Amino acid sequence: MGKSDRIDVYLVAGGKYHNIDHARLEILKLLAEQPRIKVKVGADYSDIDAICASDFIITYTCDVIPTEAQTRRLCEYVRSGKKWFALHGTNSILRFLVNDGNFIVDCPEDNVPFMELLGSQFMAHPPIHEYEVVATEPEHPLVKGIPAFKVDDELYLSKFHGEYQTLLHTHWSDPVENFTSDQWVKKDDIQPVLYIHPYGKGQVLYLTLGHCRGKYDMQPDIEEYPVPEEGAWRTEEFYELLRRGIGWAMDPIPAAAGQTQPEPIAESSEA
Repeated sequence: MGKSDRIDVYLVAGGKYHNIDHARLEILKLLAEQPRIKVKVGADYSDIDAICASDFIITYTCDVIPTEAQTRRLCEYVRSGKKWFALHGTNSILRFLVNDGNFIVDCPEDNVPFMELLGSQFMAHPPIHEYEVVATEPEHPLVKGIPAFKVDDELYLSKFHGEYQTLLHTHWSDPVENFTSDQWVKKDDIQPVLYIHPYGKGQVLYLTLGHCRGKYDMQPDIEEYPVPEEGAWRTEEFYELLRRGIGWAMDPIPAAAGQTQPEPIAESSEA
């Protein structure tokens, strides 16, 4: 028996320094608004067969990186015409170093094919503060009717790969302390917040908003985090963007919309 009109979704929610429980629950509640959707959930990419059997992927992670073999499978999955809705720290690799007694964060480019698949790699963010998010393409269905809004969130500064269509952006051009990289720096100060990245016949929709941190999420470094952080989760606009992103992922890509084909990743014996 076939699955009729059921849409199978795999949600990856896991990683460091964030209230993953909150993000996982809120995303599942939004997915549950769609009666056609059936969800499987994992904390990483280890169940790669189930992930690649899904109709689309949605991820909320921090410093969760697939192996070389898993990366190859994910690239093949999106290249074949699938969609991936990636949130917040999906594109992050974090290494904490000590410099003159102070912690500094390095974001090494250890898995470039994975970042090329996502279209970007997180490189730095200034201290959490309130900033304005505005529509770059206000007539695009994913952002149409959403006015400029303010969030008290991490402002992601990233290194970009390949083509991308910016739908929402903010502004930042100042140096950032406590990170080793300045590869995000551009001549202009526009920083994408929501973009679509074509990859083969498929697409990735990336939304950088959504930081959240609870009381115990910095253990063992900090026993109890003093002030919980909820970022864009406090705004109606963020939830509307999540709903629209899920709707976008549910729609198949027309055959004529396929883009350039990235080169396949070399075979590896890694499991």
